[in-house]
Amino acid sequence: QVQLQESGGGLVQAGGSLKLSCAASGRAFSSYVMGWFRQAPGKEREFVASITQSGPRLYYADFVKGRFTISRVNANNTVYLQMTSLKPEDTAVYYCSAYNMGTYHSPIGGYWGQGTQVTVSA
Repeated sequence: QVQLQESGGGLVQAGGSLKLSCAASGRAFSSYVMGWFRQAPGKEREFVASITQSGPRLYYADFVKGRFTISRVNANNTVYLQMTSLKPEDTAVYYCSAYNMGTYHSPIGGYWGQGTQVTVSA
């Protein structure tokens, strides 16, 4: 079993940056695809970015390409999301997930953190 804890969210002005972290428990971290998803008020949760177990291969939603960067340090059981050029529409609760079923942007099952709030003011 994997437990995930996100951190690094907060309030930032448009154009600013934030770096989210997701710390995982357990020894099997390196065997999972790690992803970031977000959910804005009144909207469904959506894919943001993911990173495969090795390689690694990186995948991004079109709306964050060139602005967000996902990375992982398997030795530290941590995945990161560096967010730059933030926009008010990036405001959401950001969740990290560990999974190895489904697709890179649509996992089946897996483990989820509690989320961290990111608020971008205009």
